[in-house]
Amino acid sequence: MRLSRHVSASLILLAFAVLPAGPAQAQRALPDNREQVMLSFAPLVRQASPAVVNVFTRKAVRSRGPASPLFNDPFFRRFFGDSLGPIRPRERVENSLGSGVIVRPDGLIVTNFHVIEGADAIKVVLSDRREFEATILREDERTDLAILKIDAGDETLPHIALGDSDDLEVGDLVLAIGNPFGVGKTVTSGIVSGLARTQVGISDFNFFIQTDAAINPGNSGGALLRMDGTLAGINTAIFSRSGGSQGIGFAIPSNMVRTVIDGAAAGEALRRAWLGASFETVTAEIAEAIGLPRPEGVILSDIHDQGPARRAGLRSGDIITAFNGQPVFDTEGLRFRVATGIVGDEVQLSVRRPGAVLELSLKLELPPETPPRNERVLEGRHPIAGATVANLSPAVAEEMGRDHFEQGVVVRAIASGSPAHRLSFQVGDVIFAVNDVEVETVAQIRMLTAAPAPQWTITVRRDGRLFTLAVAG
Repeated sequence: MRLSRHVSASLILLAFAVLPAGPAQAQRALPDNREQVMLSFAPLVRQASPAVVNVFTRKAVRSRGPASPLFNDPFFRRFFGDSLGPIRPRERVENSLGSGVIVRPDGLIVTNFHVIEGADAIKVVLSDRREFEATILREDERTDLAILKIDAGDETLPHIALGDSDDLEVGDLVLAIGNPFGVGKTVTSGIVSGLARTQVGISDFNFFIQTDAAINPGNSGGALLRMDGTLAGINTAIFSRSGGSQGIGFAIPSNMVRTVIDGAAAGEALRRAWLGASFETVTAEIAEAIGLPRPEGVILSDIHDQGPARRAGLRSGDIITAFNGQPVFDTEGLRFRVATGIVGDEVQLSVRRPGAVLELSLKLELPPETPPRNERVLEGRHPIAGATVANLSPAVAEEMGRDHFEQGVVVRAIASGSPAHRLSFQVGDVIFAVNDVEVETVAQIRMLTAAPAPQWTITVRRDGRLFTLAVAG
């Protein structure tokens, strides 16, 4: 849920930054005297705080309503109808506040997607009160991250370096910096309460750092710092019954942040690797059925013919238990590991196979665009006119967060006021049939809708179910 929504025991998106780990475990030592215990966070805050900014957004919202609230009264309208209170569009401006983190000295800023979603104007305010108009370089709703850019000329801006979030440990001290409730720059302290939280349900990639550092609305996009001054992630959400902090906050790990930053300044498309296999978490029931001593890893079901899993020698029934030395406990964990991998790198997979334990090398690749997407806007006089459609491929499926094995023609966008819009077609619908003829490609749909028809029957697949719409021509 976004910050404006409140539900009992709800997750409230806040976007908080999490810090990467510090020195190796062997080099860490407990404080051995009173002076060390009483050390202040002030030097760290003084260094990092200028790199945390306030993000203000404005969005014009059009709504339809009567000229006066009085005309909403059913008793009043019973006698006067619409004659004195015509319903006409009204426009109002919504303002919102979040936080952001400067991650490069040239003014590259990371914040949450939900902070700037739909904004008409974005203003960034630095710690010294200077204000800059920001441009959006990248929006990634699937990770709830956005990349902004401000122009400070040749000035080198304060910034926080990204660390390796895999180096964090439960119990590490962290600081959360942001602007909660709009009261101004605020610092709170806590510890890392948990790692690899995959049952949060905030974004498509559920893999979060949990902290008890106080996180509140307005902290979205702010920094969670580790004691070495590096950034382990971006503050994103809290679990709350009241709307305020109750000691359970979540951050997007810095390793995911890094993948969204890469290439954004150069205007490159977001590159995210794929495995080329479908899989599910090994539950206690599955482990018992296949004779495992305990549930661990994910079990592969289907292997895509064009995927890297096939080329690496993986088979249906294999169980992946580790990815580059990091344990894999569930499907969300494996998806995170693949998505944060670098395209072109070779990774090591620990695999259980009946009668064998294997170490396999897999080269991370981009999902292929086969068949070509052939993205087109459908035109003419038919129910799906105004819809932008494309052929589903692993590449398109990855962009939309869909099953890589899915085939057909998917709706990518719908023009406002078009027949497709008026008839409630939705982005993500798969056009299954036109006039009872099953379709597999954009070219087929264009051919079937080229000529007028006395009646149209359109069948779509939505959320695994088929729906049929019949409309007169």
